[in-house]
Order: sequence, then structure tokens, then C-alpha cells
Amino acid sequence: MLIHFKDMEKREVPGIRVGIVCAGDEELAPFLPVINNCKITERAMLKFYEGEIQGIEIVALYSGVCKVNAAIASQILIDVFGTNLIINSGTAGGMNPNLELFDTVISTEVCYHDVAPDILTEFHPWMKTVFFEADRELIERSKAAVKKIEPAGNVFWGRMVTGESFITDEGRQKINDEYAPFTVDMETASIAHVCYVNGIPFISIRCVTDTDVCRGICNFEENCAKASMIAKNITVALLNEFRG
Repeated sequence: MLIHFKDMEKREVPGIRVGIVCAGDEELAPFLPVINNCKITERAMLKFYEGEIQGIEIVALYSGVCKVNAAIASQILIDVFGTNLIINSGTAGGMNPNLELFDTVISTEVCYHDVAPDILTEFHPWMKTVFFEADRELIERSKAAVKKIEPAGNVFWGRMVTGESFITDEGRQKINDEYAPFTVDMETASIAHVCYVNGIPFISIRCVTDTDVCRGICNFEENCAKASMIAKNITVALLNEFRG
């Protein structure tokens, strides 16, 4: 099931209100200076920053690391703040050998690498496959946005996978063999999952902090701030595409 902007009109959603979910505070930090008329609300031990970026209504936050935290944040964005589109912005580990540090991947589809496939197909939400597809309109708008800026590094569109552990050599090979993803992280699929069951358009923008060549938590920590800024810049460029 894909939800497009024309479907928003059918559901009588009054304009676009974008939720921006970051995993960590360092990933959220680049957004805070560009939020106009910012109002902070606390829910479920989370801080939601509500305001405007590029004239677009947004609600941004960092959810905390892991699938459940990201899912909690995403559902609150929908139920409490009325967001009708969610962008996941932040960092990721590079899995595709063509990726280099500070390249960015924009999702076309995402899945869990640590959940049995039949959990999603035989039980709620009874999917046909294990992949949550990004909204096609958002993909096209993201391509238009990238053409108008000069992001650091290359930008790719492709598959992301999510699981709750840093990847070992053995785990990397297994994930690559089974899913052939561009990136891996700990939140994207859960956010996409929440968007899927709520009929909300979704896309993820993740900048690479570590690769098979430059790996490890030390590389993530060293590169997170720069990668987060790159992801923010592309996200803001995408928001600008909504202005028509």
C-alpha cells in the first residue's frame, strides 16, 4: 500500500504537516536553528519541537536509539501532533561496497534484518512482502531536491535494513547475502512500519558514518555530526519542494 499526496486530499488533511524523526540528539541538532516559531512539547519522556521550516509546518524530535523508541515517537507524531507525512533523517552504516563516508542514501524500500519474514506476512499487518516501500512521490521530490543543491558526497536511492545491533563481520556478510542493502540502522523499518499501518507517506534520508573499510563505533562517533548536517541539508531541500 502506497499513499500519495493526492490521497491526502481524499482524507481531507488540511495541508502538509511533516514529522521529522531523528534517532539521536546529534542528528536532531542541525534542525533546531532553522525551526521558526518553535514550541517544545513533552510527551512520553520525549521533546517535540513544533514550528516551521521553509514555511512548512514540521514537528521534529530525537526518539532515542532502537526500533521501539522510534515507533513510539512516530505514533505520537501522528496521533497527537497530526503529522501526515514522516521523514526519517540521520545517519547509517554503509553496507553497499560502492558507498563512501558521507554519501547519502534515500530509501526506496526498507525491511527488518532481525525479524522473521512470516511475522509481517502471516500476522498483522499481513504484508505481501517484508519490504515497506517509500512513497513514490516523495522519492521523485527528493530527486528534484538533490538536483538543486550540492550535497557533500554522492546520493543514492535504494534499500535500507534495520536491526538492533552494530554489525559484525559475520553479520555483515549474512545481511548482504539476504538483503543486499545500501545501509543498515536501528530505526528506519520501525518508522516505516508505523507509517504503513497508519497510511502515512514515509521516506528516510541517511548519511553514511561508517563502512566496511572505515568501520566501528569510533568512526560513527567521529563522523556523526558532519553526516547529520548533510542529512539535514537534504531534508530541508526536500521540504522546500513542498512549497510548490
